Amino acid sequence: MKEYGVRNPSAGVESVGLTGLAAINFNLSEPELYEHAIKRNEGTIAAGGALVVDTGVHTGRSPKDKFVVRDSLTEDAVWWDNNAEMSLEAFELLRADMLAHARGRELYAQDLHGGADPAARIAVRVFTEFAWHSLFIRNLLIRPEAGELASFVPEMTIIDLPSFKADPARHGCRSETVIACDFSRKIVLIGGTSYAGEMKKSVFTFLNFLLPQAGVMPMHCSANVNDAGETAIFFGLSGTGKTTLSADPTRTLIGDDEHGWSPDGVFNFEGGCYAKTIRLSREAEPEIYATTERFGTVLENVVIDPRTRLPDFDDGSKTENTRCAYPIHFISNASATGRAPQPKNIIMLTADAFGVMPPIARLTPAQAMYHFLSGYTAKVAGTEKGVTEPQATFSTCFGAPFMPRHPSEYGNLLRDLIAEHGVDCWLVNTGWTGGAFGTGHRMPIKATRALLSAALDGSLKDAEFRTDPYFGFAVPVAVPGVDGSILDPRSTWADKAAYDRQAARLVEMFVGNFEKFETHVDGTVLQAAPALKAAAE
Repeated sequence: MKEYGVRNPSAGVESVGLTGLAAINFNLSEPELYEHAIKRNEGTIAAGGALVVDTGVHTGRSPKDKFVVRDSLTEDAVWWDNNAEMSLEAFELLRADMLAHARGRELYAQDLHGGADPAARIAVRVFTEFAWHSLFIRNLLIRPEAGELASFVPEMTIIDLPSFKADPARHGCRSETVIACDFSRKIVLIGGTSYAGEMKKSVFTFLNFLLPQAGVMPMHCSANVNDAGETAIFFGLSGTGKTTLSADPTRTLIGDDEHGWSPDGVFNFEGGCYAKTIRLSREAEPEIYATTERFGTVLENVVIDPRTRLPDFDDGSKTENTRCAYPIHFISNASATGRAPQPKNIIMLTADAFGVMPPIARLTPAQAMYHFLSGYTAKVAGTEKGVTEPQATFSTCFGAPFMPRHPSEYGNLLRDLIAEHGVDCWLVNTGWTGGAFGTGHRMPIKATRALLSAALDGSLKDAEFRTDPYFGFAVPVAVPGVDGSILDPRSTWADKAAYDRQAARLVEMFVGNFEKFETHVDGTVLQAAPALKAAAE
């Protein structure tokens, strides 16, 4: 076996059972990985220098193909209603077959950290079949200093072999695609998919399992901080503006997707960003756009002109989920440490396609826990096959696919941290106003930014508030620099009765979704639920 690169001499491939490889490349740099990727026909180079790759039939995650080994550690700790189980015997067969599949192949390995806080991070070694996957994960996780590699000891191992096809009958899975997590031995096996995001989300899943026991809150969120050390956290599902709104030139970016909240403050799990690029524009998102013109960025499923090599970010013919992956230092105002003080504000983002939620509302701690456990946003017509009208989406903790423990564990931890640090909580609707999707229009980004600025600088707390009759949270009546009409969503609808019907319908969806959490929360949270009776009164 040929071996290239730098690693700890006492921690080789044999420790995870990899034998008979044609070659193994440890911790190659970006230029080296470019050379390998181009030589192996894994991608092309765009104008500006980004590496352009396709992920084939899998243009997004495969949540139904993700499994957790059920054993003595996970039996009573994992939320099995949300996590598919795999037996230890099936996992062992899968591992043995994947190791056999790797023989004779050239693999790549990166030694990285998940977590910027040394007290709460995990050392991860990622083996990949593709050179571009190695570049991707090198961008997305935290890169140790070169001098640390010779003594790096991995605690967690990921083996990612897209060419391996699982056998459902043999391996206890659902299809030829599989993402199998063994929390006891800290091993992840990924096969049958070229979508690189599975690797980074596997690390997130492990941290979501490990950290709550240490009193650290793992969060699917972005975060930034101002010069005074006032940190803001942005929860939100895909498409709600989590990356866009946290990329504020007046604030330092901590990270755009995954963080922990510890006794020492907020810290990034990652060392890079994985931003959506569909309809990306230089004018609206200049900093993210600039990363697509840099050597080292990975452009995923982005259509490029075959002659000029210029990307067309408006072309969604391959997928609406086109993305760019880049190291966080490509953002000029990004934090060098990935760490920040205790948060002052929490923003929960929703893209309400029903058009009934206000652009911003202040939440009590109980309401914050209710909306955190609900994790609401809405799909719009046309985003998925069969979706012809807005559909409510509830993803608990704003990240259900990555939550191995019961949501109440994360919710209780969040509630306690909010109380301990006196954090202000806000719900922000980046969705529709003036009617539902198809009738109304998208909330103006200028108004959203103005409302966020007022919330983050503290001035919004001094505004006059009204109580929303359907959701019970406090909504500002007037905010300087913001058109007052959008603060009252009902007034923006031409048909007020239609608004009332739509709002009542959404309330019923919230209440129905929350039934599964009612026995896990206290009375204050139950009282924070939206109510049709209050609206009628």
